[in-house]
Amino acid sequence: MSDWIMKGLDWDNPLRIRSAAALTSWVQEIGFLPLFANDVPGFSAEEHTASRAWWTGSKLTDPWEWREEIAASHVVAYGKFFDGRAGFISRQWLPCFANARRLGWDFDGKWQDGRAPAREKAIMEHYINVESEDDPEFTGAAILSTELKKMAGFGKGGEKNFPGILTGLQMQLYLVIADFRKRQTKAGKDYGMPVSVLMTPESIWGYETMTAAYREEPHESWQRIFEHTRKLWPADDAAIVRLIGKRPGK
Repeated sequence: MSDWIMKGLDWDNPLRIRSAAALTSWVQEIGFLPLFANDVPGFSAEEHTASRAWWTGSKLTDPWEWREEIAASHVVAYGKFFDGRAGFISRQWLPCFANARRLGWDFDGKWQDGRAPAREKAIMEHYINVESEDDPEFTGAAILSTELKKMAGFGKGGEKNFPGILTGLQMQLYLVIADFRKRQTKAGKDYGMPVSVLMTPESIWGYETMTAAYREEPHESWQRIFEHTRKLWPADDAAIVRLIGKRPGK
């Protein structure tokens, strides 16, 4: 079993990101950023933070802890947005990602058109009333991932691959990780490690924000994401595509 070697900066490096607030500001400035290092050099929070700060448990200096604070702040979006792995997207770029990944479909429309798998529907029905013609927007439900798994019928004796389906919904920007909370006993006492809380981005930033790019073709939104990434982080085109996903067809 090989060790996981972090690709971060030295503790004394004056260029390293030193707080959750600084990381949030940088994401707002550059637009979007994976959490961990990947095949595009420099394109991650990991590579701009202190390698020895990770997984120390310090809310002040540990980037792994920062992700909880950033997710709960709702200043930028957090979720599994890059090749199924975690990262951040600024509010400015959220509509672009949503259009490119959803191909211009709200989830209710995607389901009614027969384009959404039943296991996605089993999860999303707890956020949206697909029968409603008057209110196509998503609800403000905030559900712990552990509870959502049970509610959607996954687990022992039920549907399979809950993590994979949930990741797919985040990749399509239908769900984001909006917070981390501990589970509670029947007596109301917290226990265990914090688990992710899933919400729809519409319920956080509004329907108009999330659908603002629907007026352009999905491949046009994708192209803007691709060009922006290549401008900031020059790399092999194939490596960029692996992170942001394949170009939608015209």
